Amino acid sequence: MDDTLQADCTSEAKRALALPFEAEALLAGLRPWVECESPTFDTAAVNRMMSLAARDLAILGARIERIPGRMGLSDCIRARFPHPDADAEGGILVLAHLDTVHPLGTLGVLPFRLEGERCFGPGICDMKGGTYIAMQAMAAIIQSGIALRRPVTFLLTGDEEIGSPSTRDLIEAEAARHEVVLVPEPARPDGGVVTGRYAIARFNLKTTGRPSHAGSALSDGRSAIREMCRLVQAIEAMTTEAATFSVGVIRGGQWVNCVTTTCEAEALSMAKRQADLDSAVQRMLGLAGGSEVGVEITRGVTRPVWEPDAAVMKLYRCAEALAGHLGYALPHASAGGGSDGNFTGALGIPTLDGLGVQGAGIHTLQEHVQVASLVPRARLFAGLLASV
Repeated sequence: MDDTLQADCTSEAKRALALPFEAEALLAGLRPWVECESPTFDTAAVNRMMSLAARDLAILGARIERIPGRMGLSDCIRARFPHPDADAEGGILVLAHLDTVHPLGTLGVLPFRLEGERCFGPGICDMKGGTYIAMQAMAAIIQSGIALRRPVTFLLTGDEEIGSPSTRDLIEAEAARHEVVLVPEPARPDGGVVTGRYAIARFNLKTTGRPSHAGSALSDGRSAIREMCRLVQAIEAMTTEAATFSVGVIRGGQWVNCVTTTCEAEALSMAKRQADLDSAVQRMLGLAGGSEVGVEITRGVTRPVWEPDAAVMKLYRCAEALAGHLGYALPHASAGGGSDGNFTGALGIPTLDGLGVQGAGIHTLQEHVQVASLVPRARLFAGLLASV
């Protein structure tokens, strides 16, 4: 990032901070996005969401490119907005995902609904709400004729919730062509932004036992499920201040009258420092082996640690100053949970994350946004687009 970025607002930034957003209009536009369910593993559903977002971006004048998916996962959307320097490198990349953890049909139990100062819906906070207000910030800038110093590109992906296995290379290549990355993931609980992310590693586990009839020959069998239960307890007992371990998925068995031969699971380890994650990986892999019941552990997707540097903090100070002009504080912190900001931040590209909406209940049937946060966050995002 060059030295022209200042904490004091330019005239264009001040105009951006005063853009006339309305919470009701933002919610009305967001509703179709929330009601277009898009669980990661349902490629057709995520692609429907990609089409919806692409159309909205095209209406704003963006040049849309649809990038075919791979690994059986969804396509991606790259949307470039017109700019005098549109073909030059060094622009702003808005990096967001449109997949959610909520399976199709979740709207039946978590419908889009407004209750007081909270609006509910699957994926509304993580992260359709933030992505939508980022788009609306760009729309308002265009409609107001505010001149941006840098060209803006949106990259929308569909596999972030499973660690971005099919899009990491695309994300890193696109980010390398930009000067700044803005990530509208949900705000921190205190309304702050994210200036770093913990390292994360995923693991695939498999236990292999010996089958038998559970009724007439139980003692002849060796249960893969029982061994997996033992393994889960051992894994989660390894959690320390330095690194956490958890198991979130287990699959095993088909017939209750059979001693199960195989059982599979997925585990996650997270650490604030890369060295601690590297140690956690070795501890996890060291659990493999076994005799009567075999244990296989393979390493899956990894997100590198992203630690804030001077360029990140300079970007944050700009956002903090903009928030100050809007009349509120903007704390910052490193955070767990992981995002695609891990990749861009670890590459040394100035990245600011957690720029989305405030809310709670992420990944649950109580997921919601705080309506009062919509307009201030949209103005903050617009201010950043006009400042960096």
